Amino acid sequence: MRIYLSGEIHTDWRDQIIAACGDLNLAFDGPVTDHAASDDCGVEILGAEPNKFWHDRKGAQLNAIRTRTGIEQADVVVVRFGEKYKQWNAAFDAGYAAALGKPLIVMHQDEHQHALKEVDAAALVVAQTPQQVAAALRYVMTGALLK
Repeated sequence: MRIYLSGEIHTDWRDQIIAACGDLNLAFDGPVTDHAASDDCGVEILGAEPNKFWHDRKGAQLNAIRTRTGIEQADVVVVRFGEKYKQWNAAFDAGYAAALGKPLIVMHQDEHQHALKEVDAAALVVAQTPQQVAAALRYVMTGALLK
């Protein structure tokens, strides 16, 4: 089973899920989590842009190839909304996954519940911790509950 891990890139939540699911036959994928590389890939590969709009656009379009392909190939999409930053890209990824009919697991804290109510309504699982996501994936794969 292929799992696409989308969203917040400032904490180790992906590593926690991958480690907790290490004994399962899961393939994990996600966006480039090196923030500088993700922001500057377009101009590094295609040439400098003096206008920040076009600088960002080049990077966003290049990253979209990876993101769209990863979501389309995924069996399950996990989207994490962090506490510190507004993640419009995460909301976009969740909407894209939902539009494709992908099973969606959303992870965020209670303080974002109201703002994400439509995203939560599209999700099959709404979790708060990487451990809950890992337990959900384990249950889906094996039918076993963690004790």
